[in-house]
Amino acid sequence: MTDGELVHSTLNGNAQAFTELVDRHAAACIRYATRMLGERSDAEDAAQESFLRAHRALASYDVRLPFRTWLFSILINRCRTAMAQRARRQARIVLDDEALESAPVDGDQKSADLRDEIEWAVAQLPTEQREAFLLRHVEELSYEEMATVTGLGLSALKMRVKRACERLKILLVEGANVDD
Repeated sequence: MTDGELVHSTLNGNAQAFTELVDRHAAACIRYATRMLGERSDAEDAAQESFLRAHRALASYDVRLPFRTWLFSILINRCRTAMAQRARRQARIVLDDEALESAPVDGDQKSADLRDEIEWAVAQLPTEQREAFLLRHVEELSYEEMATVTGLGLSALKMRVKRACERLKILLVEGANVDD
């Protein structure tokens, strides 16, 4: 069944249909939220809250929009709220070592080291750049989908992704120079 069919089935009282939607999209939601929030437990909370909010608002879902795009607009807002709440409690993001270690790694130790450097560099990006970079290059959303979920214009999103890429290059080069 398509996502749209599962939404329709859920609205007609089939709870299993919504479970299928959760199963399809949970990994992407948790992956994105973990990279945005830095901690797996916070990411799981944000994803769960997003699914609860999506379920409550399912009747307002516009079937012309991909379900994933609609769900990510909820998730992004949830992550923004969680980050704002955390900012009041602490000033920096702490990477979740368990999430990083459980991520699949191809190749040898050099690949693992490179992945760790990239994860560190992404975490150093300003929030708006990190958000745009992850949506574009990790979640592979089109700029149009990104505009829908964030409410930002295409040029602003393209600039954020461009600046994020430029900043990542600088951070990774600096990190490589420190190791030499």
